[in-house]
Amino acid sequence: MYPALAVLEGLKAEGGERKAEGGNSSSALHPSSLRLRPGQVFTLPPSDLLWVGGEGGMEADLVARAGLPFEAIPAAGMHGVGLRAMPGNLFQMARGFIAARKILRRFRPEVIFFTGGYVAAPIALAGSKIPAVLFVPDIEPGLALKTLARFADRIALTTEDSRSFFPKHRGVVVTGYPTRQELLSWNREQAQKVLNLQADLPTLLVFGGSKGARSINRALFPALPELLAEMQIIHITGELNWSEVEQARRGLAPEKDQRYHPYPYLHAEMGAAFGAANLALSRAGASSLGELPLFGLPAILVPYPYAWRYQKVNAEYLARRGAAVMVADAELPEKIVPLVRDLMHDEGRRAEMRKAMLSLNKPEAALSIGRLLAELAGADAMRGSN
Repeated sequence: MYPALAVLEGLKAEGGERKAEGGNSSSALHPSSLRLRPGQVFTLPPSDLLWVGGEGGMEADLVARAGLPFEAIPAAGMHGVGLRAMPGNLFQMARGFIAARKILRRFRPEVIFFTGGYVAAPIALAGSKIPAVLFVPDIEPGLALKTLARFADRIALTTEDSRSFFPKHRGVVVTGYPTRQELLSWNREQAQKVLNLQADLPTLLVFGGSKGARSINRALFPALPELLAEMQIIHITGELNWSEVEQARRGLAPEKDQRYHPYPYLHAEMGAAFGAANLALSRAGASSLGELPLFGLPAILVPYPYAWRYQKVNAEYLARRGAAVMVADAELPEKIVPLVRDLMHDEGRRAEMRKAMLSLNKPEAALSIGRLLAELAGADAMRGSN
């Protein structure tokens, strides 16, 4: 969902440029979704935006934080689902399609923006005649994204490596991974202050995504005493493992506990965590292709082993370019201490990794996708006026 929020920023910027040039307005609907009515795109009032997401989960709360209206629809996956669960999931999909059709009839969007997920399928089916942009966050798209590509007028890719998965589509554009500008609102001194970090200690950032990563957490806990002897650690744990975090802290000496900074989740301060870190240890979800390059942050990547091969492909992409080191999930408990220590001690190698990571940054990604949406919405508005 964060790429969609970044694209909203891009739409605002694109709208400002077009207004200055006397151009047309645009519109967008995201399933996770955005829509702007003609004449109002440049101010983006909340009444002209709609975010359509799934029922349950963190999405509704995060969208509310952004001040956007949100509607939930039923949705369920089909790929890899067992026979016992299939009838129920099909019923959920049918319910989602009916709900999506009602929303689209009421909201009447000029353009749809998809970033994948179960919710996108009912929206795509119900809005098959509405111009659409599909964003492919991972290098290798999943079955859902390949299916959604049939409904998309434009496909925005994070990297050139993804182009081969859409050989017959004429609307493919490599934009990069859109990142939120608010991430860059911290300088290093501010970041260290807000996170209560010591300026003279190297900083390791450990995180596993919005829900945390249990195997990364459990590999880190026994390594804490040894690592904290030399560095401080920002650990974004996820809320599910917090009791284990408290247990691990009780085993730390007071001086080492002061260097350990665990959080269930970070919202606005995530940019501070990135900005303060010298090295990251994380999963290799799609955001690693955008947020790590944004900060030029060297990384040890641990692909989630149960998510087909998407994270492995992402990690290999960054590792081949010298920006990251990849470690298998099962090997992390054994390798975490020597690998982290070696990289922290080797400033020359981290400098090379930082340079390689920065070279992959595409700061115009959100604006580029915003322009795609604006162009499609403008073309649709012109067709409607003829």
